[in-house]
Amino acid sequence: MIIDTLTNRALYSALHPRIAAALEYLASTDFSQLEKGVYELEGKALFAIISDYTTVERGTEPFEVHRKYIDVQYIVSGEEEFGYLPRPKQQIPCTNYDNNRDFEEYSYPLNQAGASYVGLRSGMFALFFPDDAHMPCCHLDGESSVRKVVIKVRIED
Repeated sequence: MIIDTLTNRALYSALHPRIAAALEYLASTDFSQLEKGVYELEGKALFAIISDYTTVERGTEPFEVHRKYIDVQYIVSGEEEFGYLPRPKQQIPCTNYDNNRDFEEYSYPLNQAGASYVGLRSGMFALFFPDDAHMPCCHLDGESSVRKVVIKVRIED
């Protein structure tokens, strides 16, 4: 997992060409002018999902893991907290892996050691790699209306 602001995006360009493209797209796009929805940047290899929602209590949602995609989650407005847990520390998934959605869920007791929680505010992003279990959309300092862009970066060709 990586957490930073777009000001430092050049630091991550060497990780993968699609990560560089994703961060440049985030830096050069006025998301206040776009409707929520899915925007293909390089077909299914790189696409953005714009969503608007209200944060929820920590633990309301399970941890999620992806296998084929890196998530670049960027907060356009509002704030939220993310739970993070390295996948090897996970128990058995609570759902079967959905190959079409590249999505698997894990339940994890909130009072169990091992999970970290990090706040993200407007202008910040997080990169979640496969094996980075994450629980997005949680209250940080109370309920918040959030506009977020999630860019899915396929790591397989």
